[in-house]
Amino acid sequence: MKIHQIISAAAVAFSALMLWSCGPSKPILNVYMWSDYIDPELVQDFEKANNCKVVIDIFDSNESMYAKLKAGGSGYDVILPTTYMAKIMADQKMIENLDHSKLPNLKYISKNYLNDLALDKEMKYSVPYMIGYTCVAYNKEKLGEIENSWNIFGNEALKGRMTLLNDLRETIGAALFFQGKSMNTTDDASLEAAKQQVIKWKKNLAKFDNEVYKVGIQSGEFLVVQGYSGDLFQVLDETPALSYMCPKEGISMSCDDWVIPSTAKNKDLAYAFINFVCDPKNAAKNMEFTCYSSPIPEARQYVSAENKDHPGMFIPEDLYKRGELIRDLGEDNAKYIKIWDEIKLSQ
Repeated sequence: MKIHQIISAAAVAFSALMLWSCGPSKPILNVYMWSDYIDPELVQDFEKANNCKVVIDIFDSNESMYAKLKAGGSGYDVILPTTYMAKIMADQKMIENLDHSKLPNLKYISKNYLNDLALDKEMKYSVPYMIGYTCVAYNKEKLGEIENSWNIFGNEALKGRMTLLNDLRETIGAALFFQGKSMNTTDDASLEAAKQQVIKWKKNLAKFDNEVYKVGIQSGEFLVVQGYSGDLFQVLDETPALSYMCPKEGISMSCDDWVIPSTAKNKDLAYAFINFVCDPKNAAKNMEFTCYSSPIPEARQYVSAENKDHPGMFIPEDLYKRGELIRDLGEDNAKYIKIWDEIKLSQ
């Protein structure tokens, strides 16, 4: 046998030995979700308990997530859309109907939430994860107390130092609230007026943004930002110079829901993951990490004493009364997409 054949044979044998000694590769759970939205230690705990690897991919809006999936993006086992988008995905057969026998921890989900707010009241295709609301953070050291109104974005003195969310339902919704309308209206005249209002506000903005605003408000680059409650409270807890307000005209409330896409390859692992995060102790850890409110009442007993009155984790009753849940508008979703495109193109 020639020497290079001997070497090649030895290399093959060594490679086979190494593969055998390493054992079979671990299964991978591919998760598609919002950023900074789960305690990394819990992810590690799940990996150890299930001898697997969790890979998390991030999206910054429901619409970008949906567009990626519709364009052929696949490979995800668990996705975390907002409630209204989960319904759209279910209507379009993009996600599975859930097997509750594989999700025993669903018994902990609040019946009040399911009866009063949820769109998927029987959890046929989705499992609620965290509830939040949209509010406004501002630099109180530089601005003092500000007007408790969405009209703050009309303040020309703050031009270039403010951001609104790059989220068509949230930002158009803010304009609708300001005009005394429902954020779920499909009335053409109301939507046109909201479009003009956002275009007016846009002239004072640094940008529409879903991610950088957290760093920008903390660093002082931005002075006023619209944001998701959990995101903002994470920053507020670390930065005494900042405060927040919930505009008197109204605020949106939303819940993000775990779903399993119809193309998922590791469905059993996906079920195990969803069940794991629904355990009350794990839900409490995620509440304290994210500063959002869990729809699992039993989780609250495990939240640390210092956070028992946290307004992000324990949403005040008056906000429930003023808040409005974002709903799927069916064919009328196209109206919002159209005017959002017009807002983006406006000068």
